[in-house]
Amino acid sequence: MRQSMMSRAKNGGFSKLLVASYIVDWVIIIVSAGVGALLANITPNMRPFSLTNPEISFPHVEHEKVSLVTLACSALAGPAVIIFLICLILVPGPTVSKSIPKSLIWKRKLWEWHTGWLGLALSLAASFLITSGMKNLFGKPRPDLLSRCEPDMANLANYTYSKFLAGSIYENFNVVSAKICQQSDKSKLDDGFRSFPSGHASFSSGGLVYLSLFLASKLAITIPFLASGSNATQLSAFPSRASTRIAEQHSVSSRDKPMADDLLQEPSGHDDAVIAARNQAAGPPVYLLVIAVLPFFASIYIASTRYSDFRHHGFDILFGYLIGAVTSVFAFRYYHLPINQGAGWSWGPRSRDRSFWAGVGVGNYVGSREKHPAEILKRNDTDLEAGRAVQRNLTNEVGNNDETATTSYGVAR
Repeated sequence: MRQSMMSRAKNGGFSKLLVASYIVDWVIIIVSAGVGALLANITPNMRPFSLTNPEISFPHVEHEKVSLVTLACSALAGPAVIIFLICLILVPGPTVSKSIPKSLIWKRKLWEWHTGWLGLALSLAASFLITSGMKNLFGKPRPDLLSRCEPDMANLANYTYSKFLAGSIYENFNVVSAKICQQSDKSKLDDGFRSFPSGHASFSSGGLVYLSLFLASKLAITIPFLASGSNATQLSAFPSRASTRIAEQHSVSSRDKPMADDLLQEPSGHDDAVIAARNQAAGPPVYLLVIAVLPFFASIYIASTRYSDFRHHGFDILFGYLIGAVTSVFAFRYYHLPINQGAGWSWGPRSRDRSFWAGVGVGNYVGSREKHPAEILKRNDTDLEAGRAVQRNLTNEVGNNDETATTSYGVAR
């Protein structure tokens, strides 16, 4: 069985079926973005409005602080370039042995780059599609609707929904149909009914929050945490001395026996068994934290301009930002390991046998139908990148060949 797996790894790098499955992923994401673009150009529902509503009586600002081109550069092009540079420069990191072949290193760079872009595309496409669909479904008036509308006040009674109020002192308090608008620019008028949710907010958070998560992963920016299994000795101020006290207490119970010399010696503090909990982790440098949160702050600025430009109401911006935040977190975790446990790596590729389908009872898309799961992941003593390696299924490595026929390096999954 092992020989057949090794020969299969030597015969070809990438499985055509596996490559096809990821091409399908890209096609679905691109098609989803295209559907979102179509939804952004159809006529939305036009919710009736009141001509005396102050919430839609703001002036129409022609020159936005963040235009669509600037938004695309900030939330799409910019993150894509940064992800590419990070993968080119920082991957695979300082834990790689000099004996690792250059080809394997470049395959890892390319895979991290691919998953970085795939997650970014998934986040942006999902937020764009959801936002565009909701805009047309709700048809909520923007704060500057009346400036866009140019209502026909002379024939107000023809567009009111409550005819019994016509001619009364309450006539102007009634809601009217969008047909009262005399705006000749149809696209400008249609856009006036796309206030909820904010597209700028969802798109900026979908791209820039994802970038912040990606940077935090690659730069190891995480809140320090205690590993499981910490005990009272590890939580003491000086655990090595605490262990000595414990040894001394045991020696009191046997006064007839002399205390061993190793217990009387001053502890060195380098024994792994008594390392203090406070020494298990440390806060990363603040300048790296600043680098990681800058995209997040940029997304907040972009979202805030929609309020000052009178394009959206406050709730529209908050809800739109939430959409982008959810899609970015989901897309990041869909393709990347947890920040505090994954050492900056993304998940590996799907197995060749499970490129398109895993089936009920399988549980995930890593593994092979040819071997029992207990035999797929067998530990070995090879020290490659992280001081520990696992012999993983050969159908789940990036570009398997004779150089990676027995082991692959990285984080054990």
